[in-house]
Amino acid sequence: MAEERDEINWSLTTWEGSRRAQLRHALTLTLRERMEAMEGLADVARRFRELRAQGAFKSVSERAGGRQAATSVHEPSPPTNDASG
Repeated sequence: MAEERDEINWSLTTWEGSRRAQLRHALTLTLRERMEAMEGLADVARRFRELRAQGAFKSVSERAGGRQAATSVHEPSPPTNDASG
């Protein structure tokens, strides 16, 4: 058990570390693997669209019964390196 804890790369457990690890992994993919991943994501999006059309799941505002507007989540913009700011 202690050996497993020693093998954990704790720098990957932060949001930034995880994002960097994902980018490093994505850069190792071949064009074919990238296209297959895109096709798989498109399949998931189509399936979600079908489920929503069937009423299988609803948006946040629909679940709330119109009591509140749905909020969107946006990633922060990356910092700029210009001299003006």
